[in-house]
Amino acid sequence: MRTTIVKIHGQTQPYDEHKLYASIYAACLSIQTPSGEAEVTAKHVVKTLRSWLKDKPEVTSHDIRLKAAHLLNTYNPHAAYIYKHHGKI
Repeated sequence: MRTTIVKIHGQTQPYDEHKLYASIYAACLSIQTPSGEAEVTAKHVVKTLRSWLKDKPEVTSHDIRLKAAHLLNTYNPHAAYIYKHHGKI
């Protein structure tokens, strides 16, 4: 099942796992996490989020951000903070 993401102003787009991976990876690198650790962390978060999304035909981008930040917090709380608040700080 493909999941559709509803953006903040109502636009929709297909869920793109690569975009999530890149944003998690970038959040990790932004706080000086070694690239190998950032890669492993991003893979874990994406894999877990994939399972969470499998039965959801539609979710908001806000829901994705909150869930991904929660998952990232398990591995790297500082990167999770950056990821969750990106664009607000």
